[in-house]
Amino acid sequence: MRETPQAVSEPGSRLTRVNGSLSASEARRIALAAQGFARARPEAPGTRQLNTTLRRMHTLQIDSVNVFARSHYLPLFSRLGPYDQKALDRLLFSRRAPYVEYLAHVAAFIPAEDWGLFRFRMEDLRAKYGGEDTWFARNRETVEWVRSELAARGPLRPAQIDRDAKREARGPWWDWDVVKEALEHLWMFGEVAIAGRRGFERTYGLAADVLPHAALEASVPRDDAIRELVRRAARAYGVATASDIADYWRIRDRPRVVASIRDLADAGELTPVTVEGWTTAGRPAKAWLHRDATIPRRVDATAILTPFDPVVWFRDRAERLFDFEYRIEIYTPAQKRRYGYYSLPVLVGDDLVGRVDLKADRAASTLLVQSAWWEHGAPDHAAERLADELRAAARWQGLESISVSRWGDATDDLAGVLPEAARHEAGPREPVPLSPDEPTATVEA
Repeated sequence: MRETPQAVSEPGSRLTRVNGSLSASEARRIALAAQGFARARPEAPGTRQLNTTLRRMHTLQIDSVNVFARSHYLPLFSRLGPYDQKALDRLLFSRRAPYVEYLAHVAAFIPAEDWGLFRFRMEDLRAKYGGEDTWFARNRETVEWVRSELAARGPLRPAQIDRDAKREARGPWWDWDVVKEALEHLWMFGEVAIAGRRGFERTYGLAADVLPHAALEASVPRDDAIRELVRRAARAYGVATASDIADYWRIRDRPRVVASIRDLADAGELTPVTVEGWTTAGRPAKAWLHRDATIPRRVDATAILTPFDPVVWFRDRAERLFDFEYRIEIYTPAQKRRYGYYSLPVLVGDDLVGRVDLKADRAASTLLVQSAWWEHGAPDHAAERLADELRAAARWQGLESISVSRWGDATDDLAGVLPEAARHEAGPREPVPLSPDEPTATVEA
């Protein structure tokens, strides 16, 4: 008989004893609880709840696609329900905000005080992109001029730096001139920080003008920084493989990740376990349970997730946890799309039971369900639960109505429990054009 972890009786309490293995359902509940999905949504989430949720995830990925809502807004909605986006904007974009952007997972928000944890990454990027015979070296004059502009004028948007300089050929996606390229290099190297955004256009400032002095001066040694990031990833996931943990911060130094896991296991923070169905090369995969992990008796969440939510952003983990094969199709030719341009996973209970492709038609004040699909094992009440979440999503985005397309095996079910919704025809569609200041989605599909 397979041994399973023994948990204390109260839902959401810490595991008190683990005998070495977890069922697939237990792993799902642990993972979702670690990400905040075992908690009831507050009636009126405010700044305190936003901060708590952000601190639980440790990082919030940014993406430019804005078909329904920009990706960094969605994880808070998924966990808290409708909240005031302006409150989140104040936390993320105000002057001297408590959060700042950096290449944490990819481009993502992190607490400003964590800047020093990524000093090793800044040094690695400088070694890779700032040495001899690099763009940075060949454009030293522009870089120095950009530095002087920021020092003299304070934080600026690229459009405000109006030098009559020779421009390089523009790329097919980013449309960035040499000034913007200089700013990006300086940001990667930690000399510049993002001081906010106007719309989706970044404002860049010298790091000393953006970050608290203590954060700027902190420099955590590489081994210590990676160990701390491994600790945070393991806690944020609850139960995870070494690959899961490494991907949380996109740490490529596998030996250092493994050594950090070993250190944390020796300290009693991580316990090795196996999980039903988690295999590698035909053998049970080694996983690690964080000592703060909880195992609720049940998770009864309903949520629509962004593709860049920690629950699903590592596609291998999503497939192991939920048997959910997930690829967004923004780069797929329209006629070859299976589920839609930007389909969003649907969580009901403790499982991913479907996906919906949403679009906010703001001119018509309508939430468009462009496609909807069920996964295997979707429960009978999934349509009602998803319908309620779509109503909440429409209210959150200030949209007055909902319209459901006829593309996808879940659309008729949804229409049947949304009597107020209209119907429309929709099929695979072309990407929504992005402005020059809005790079296309960053995703390892």
